[in-house]
Amino acid sequence: MVSVQIRHDPFDASILNDPYPTYRLLRDAAPVYRAEESHTWVLSRHADVQAAALDHGTYSSVDGIFPTPPGSDFIGSFLPMMIVMDPPRHDQLRALVSRAFTPRRAAGLQGAITQMAAELFERLDEGSGSADFVTDFAAILPAAVIADLLGVPATDRDQFRLWSSQLVQVDVNHGQTTDALTAAAAIYAYFTDFLADRRKNPREDLMSALANATVDGIGLTDEEVLGFCALLLVAGYETTTNLLGNSAVVLAQHRQTRRRLAADRTLLGPAVEELLRYDSPAQGLSRTLTRDVTLHDTTMRQGEKVLLLFGSANRDERAFPDPDVFDIERTSEHQVAFGRGIHFCLGAALARMEARIALDALLDRVPDWEVDLESARRLRSGPIRGYTSLPITWTTPV
Repeated sequence: MVSVQIRHDPFDASILNDPYPTYRLLRDAAPVYRAEESHTWVLSRHADVQAAALDHGTYSSVDGIFPTPPGSDFIGSFLPMMIVMDPPRHDQLRALVSRAFTPRRAAGLQGAITQMAAELFERLDEGSGSADFVTDFAAILPAAVIADLLGVPATDRDQFRLWSSQLVQVDVNHGQTTDALTAAAAIYAYFTDFLADRRKNPREDLMSALANATVDGIGLTDEEVLGFCALLLVAGYETTTNLLGNSAVVLAQHRQTRRRLAADRTLLGPAVEELLRYDSPAQGLSRTLTRDVTLHDTTMRQGEKVLLLFGSANRDERAFPDPDVFDIERTSEHQVAFGRGIHFCLGAALARMEARIALDALLDRVPDWEVDLESARRLRSGPIRGYTSLPITWTTPV
């Protein structure tokens, strides 16, 4: 193992405020790093992260996607979710979910998302010239999208947001799991009756499609549908909220690029890809080794956790020239913000569409804004990067 004076802990708030300098140190001096406090190995180079994500036979998801202490049964407290499964059951479950969660179903939400985004910005207080970008917009829009997708009443959207925040703000290493487990139990209880109704009286929503999807005559169990609902709340809501918040900060810091986007909305697609690369909402996910692996002269043992550091991989100069430069002209198709391989994010197309629509609405309504990072509050959820509060101000009237 390389001996180097680097300290990295994926749950250390002082590092997570700006992890990218530490990531560079890891890539250069310790591409296979042991984070003892979090009981995990850390892979930081793009080639290594991508190779591990593609090798599900060696880097297993069964024991969870966040670093956990040895002997922890935290993941066992949740109902089945395909993100913590390996083939063959993963492939069977994903095939079933894919029958319901189709690109066509997601694309059908475009008009509603556009209208919701415009309405949210129209509510901004014209007199104050200020708002909280997360609580007034970025946390509301994705929750509404997921609620509409599932067929959940609009009156329950705020509850969705609360459950989702509780689910992700967890630190197993320091025993901070109670809120997450309470939220999971509440989600399962809420959707149990909801699911029973959809099995008897299907409608044109995702929950009905999940309840009735079959492959070779076999459908999802109630536990698998409920597990997917919990997963959708985190993966479909929380990461999109964080993508929007991170994007507002990056574009506030890059005024020339923001003005280019305001003048030419055809650049929004490439801009979203670069935003995903530049400040990924999911900085890393864990795997568990099914065999010993030697990489960069360091041996990681079977059964040990390995954190695939997507946020570092997306800033690796071996894969991206001048990676610390935000450049919407960049070709970013090999960024790994949505993962790689069999666990590539099922909702990636929906998240991209939401981000394009949200930024389009923001630029229409508030083309010139500033962020108050001194007053902002970061989300504390290990390698999930975002904000729980992000004050913004603008001088151009809405």
